[in-house]
Amino acid sequence: MSITGLDGLVQGTAVLERLSDISTWAEGPVWLPDRRAVRWSDIIGNRILEWSWDSGETTVHRSDVEFTNGRILDRDGSVLQCSHGLRRVERERDGAVSSVVDTWNGVRFNSPNDLVVGPDGAIWFTDPDYGLTQPGEGHPGDLEYDDHYVFRFDPASGDLRPVVLDAGQPNGLAFSPGGDVLYVADSSENAVIRAYDVTRGHRCKNFRVFVKPEPGVPDGIRVDKHSNVWTSSDAGVIVYSDRGERLGAIDVPERTANLCWGGPEGRTLFLTATTGLYRIETLTRDAHLAR
Repeated sequence: MSITGLDGLVQGTAVLERLSDISTWAEGPVWLPDRRAVRWSDIIGNRILEWSWDSGETTVHRSDVEFTNGRILDRDGSVLQCSHGLRRVERERDGAVSSVVDTWNGVRFNSPNDLVVGPDGAIWFTDPDYGLTQPGEGHPGDLEYDDHYVFRFDPASGDLRPVVLDAGQPNGLAFSPGGDVLYVADSSENAVIRAYDVTRGHRCKNFRVFVKPEPGVPDGIRVDKHSNVWTSSDAGVIVYSDRGERLGAIDVPERTANLCWGGPEGRTLFLTATTGLYRIETLTRDAHLAR
């Protein structure tokens, strides 16, 4: 493992530590402060795993979960997550799982992949087709609206609408610290991170290519409190300034899928990468955990 650049973001003496190695395709990590644990998806294993900060042990949280993927904490502390198999966004609260949204204009989604909660509490989620097309990641099926969008759902009003219609395979999502820029990882053949200005709380305008990460395809992305964009890639994690300048990288021995900050101080970066869950201490925090 090596760290290049990242002065002021990761100490040069920081060590990447492997915490678990029992996944088939590890994805969708979230830090659960009440449990002092990281929860993530083993998509192909069709189960949800947890690693405890206190015991250092990995346990199976739930099995036969219909191929969950990305997840995030909602404002009330419940877990929002994406289900490839059920083609929906769902909520887990106190062990009970319920649907948040599963259709748009009378048709099913493809396979919701990743999600974020916006500054106003609305849920933004990506809908590529991987759960329909990738073996072991869902169930074969049709694209019922014949495209791949980013959607915004407002639980308060019930308003559901596509907000990004021009991405090939929208994947990871992240907001800038102020919520005025939306970053979308496009994992299609184009393989770029797209940026949009967010106006009036829901309009995505002024598309531009933010960066084209090299090597590999962007998947999960996060933004730190300094507005830097951290993206997973085939080589590990690559970090860019908000101007698209490459600041450095963290090499990971497996293909990295997603990431999140957590830990008691909020500065531990957790990575899901193929079979493993990893962590490394940083000098920064998630933009939205730092509010």
